[in-house]
Amino acid sequence: MAETETVIRVEGLRMRYGSNDVLDDVGFTVRRGEVVTLLGPNGAGKSTTIEILEGFRMRSAGDVSVLGVDPIDAPEDWRARVGIVLQSWRDHARWSPRGMLTHLGRYYEPYSVPDRLRPYDVEQLLSLVGLEEQADQKIRTLSGGERRRLDAAVGIVGRPELLFLDEPTAGFDPEARRDFHGLVRRLVDLEDTTILLTTHDLDEAERLADRILILAGGRIVADGSVDELASSVSREAEVRWRRDGDSHAERTTDPTGFVRDLFTRFGDGVTDLDIRRTTLEDTYLAMVHRHESGAAGEGDETAFEEVDR
Repeated sequence: MAETETVIRVEGLRMRYGSNDVLDDVGFTVRRGEVVTLLGPNGAGKSTTIEILEGFRMRSAGDVSVLGVDPIDAPEDWRARVGIVLQSWRDHARWSPRGMLTHLGRYYEPYSVPDRLRPYDVEQLLSLVGLEEQADQKIRTLSGGERRRLDAAVGIVGRPELLFLDEPTAGFDPEARRDFHGLVRRLVDLEDTTILLTTHDLDEAERLADRILILAGGRIVADGSVDELASSVSREAEVRWRRDGDSHAERTTDPTGFVRDLFTRFGDGVTDLDIRRTTLEDTYLAMVHRHESGAAGEGDETAFEEVDR
């Protein structure tokens, strides 16, 4: 893969506080146009990793390149290419969303380029995040979900090439969460935006991510698509069905073949068929548990064979 297609490259990243290594030999890449989700238990080093990538924290060791630049030495035009949606953000209570976005957008005007005009048109941006009706309200009057929509608008007002999202849908109701997921896909598909997301919502991660990184104990212990990680934990699926009023369940590595055989044998007598594959939650919990228990040693290819049940 060409270097121009690699938006984030991390090699041998280490972060030490005193004698404690919060991050230890972390390495990964993020390619242009990907949505990558960084998962991990509290204290795993997610926030520290993101702050290093954003250029807000000096690392102890390792090489980091973000949009071709070391973040710690990044110039202002680099910062104009990066958007950040924090988990919480200080409100300017007397501003309105329209006034704030108009004001912030002016900072990006000098960094507009022909293939990425900056900033977003404010009216278009308000529509994108669903704040048209609240555009002229005081920010202090917005609900929690509406403030998170504004946080998202602040993060993308400069039409970033790379967007960091930290728990972006915290406080959203189901409809707002669905709308935000649509916004993320729009940014990727239409704006070619690369997104690095941290979340505790595993359903959200499964819906949005092209790849999952799992950070545990200061190390990346898994890197792959949801399906790839699930198959590394368990190659089996559970098939459940009813026949003649009785419930049945069977685990199999070939659910398609099993179901085909089931209908060949029993036909319309099979009802309430359900196939349950390993979920991201199963995968995440198994991998973190195995890592914390020390079961997944280096070179142990069978460490994640089955989900603990």
